[in-house]
Amino acid sequence: MPRSRQCDLREQQEVRALLTNTQPDVVIHLAAVVGGIQANRENPGRYFYDNAVMGLHLMEEARLANVGKFVVAGTICSYPKFTPVPFKEEDLWAGYPEESNAPYGLAKKMLIVQAQAYRAQYGFPAVTLLPVNLYGPGDNFDPRTSHVIPALIRKTIEARNQNQDHIEVWGSGRQSREFLFVRDAADAIARATEHYDDSEPVNIGSGQEISIRELAELISELCDFRGEIAWDPTKPDGQPRRCLDTTRARERFGFSASTSLRDGLAETIQWYESQSQRRLVA
Repeated sequence: MPRSRQCDLREQQEVRALLTNTQPDVVIHLAAVVGGIQANRENPGRYFYDNAVMGLHLMEEARLANVGKFVVAGTICSYPKFTPVPFKEEDLWAGYPEESNAPYGLAKKMLIVQAQAYRAQYGFPAVTLLPVNLYGPGDNFDPRTSHVIPALIRKTIEARNQNQDHIEVWGSGRQSREFLFVRDAADAIARATEHYDDSEPVNIGSGQEISIRELAELISELCDFRGEIAWDPTKPDGQPRRCLDTTRARERFGFSASTSLRDGLAETIQWYESQSQRRLVA
């Protein structure tokens, strides 16, 4: 799996050279420039351009190289801001995405159009998956660019270790999200790669919704943090609710998430603390 330092997918010649040298049978496009609400607000142009152009180049060059299967990992951010819950794939085009991450969501959404257009004109076997918010060991815990779970874990553990009496969290806490553990996501992608071949996008998630307030309380419990959670309603909530209808994934290629949120969080927290200890020892 090439990393960005080895191949810049924004440069079409580099993409062409990569596929010429590796001659893959299957391409699973997981590359993305991502971040939380603040990172999206600070980088709308970059998040649109980089994510759109990486996918455009990679799919076009894969088509020209006669790659046997192309799998796009899209994003839940492509859905309209006020999509009825649970999100069904047929509602994907029913409105504009939530403003704070619309450039990213729309860039990824264009890859759905590209995949369907290439299948229609060239018979190119491209499929699109729409994973919900992912988390797990190895996540990005940088406070400026991380998503909500790693951001909360880091903030809570640092507050506990420093004996602080509270943590501050953006928004009202009323907004809801759905989360999928990284191993479950990998399982879904592998199953779709092997068994799914259709133009319609497929939701990938756990089907379980939780409010950010409940999530923060659960992380505090698992991190053994006894302080208060102070909410800052002057900061944005983002999309009001997110929860997927995962029927299509279950029926088309037999995927159902197997990791509970509590178990996945506990493993993620354990991993982060072990990495922090290693850094201290080093």
